Amino acid sequence: MANTRDEVFRTLADPTRRAIFERLCREGERTVGVLTAGAGVSQPVVSKHLASLKRAGLVRGRHEGRQTHYSAEYAALAPLVDWAHEMTGFWEKKFDALEDLLNRMDQ
Repeated sequence: MANTRDEVFRTLADPTRRAIFERLCREGERTVGVLTAGAGVSQPVVSKHLASLKRAGLVRGRHEGRQTHYSAEYAALAPLVDWAHEMTGFWEKKFDALEDLLNRMDQ
């Protein structure tokens, strides 16, 4: 299970996969059948999206009898959180420099 930033971004770029992941985050563990009922797509499509989410490390499956129960792996979002922090710091420095320049121009 890879957990690279690019793979996480690529996986969550699909709106259906993102919706499935968000649903697992909000509602907790769910089976494919339950996820299919609210997805607006067929069970094979949901299963394919879950496989992509699983490869990216965003979900994990737990087998119970003949069913697999999927849950979100919140820690897999760490590369996105790190990236957002990097970008926040970058832009804060740029805006601070712009503010300094504008203040000097006003003097």
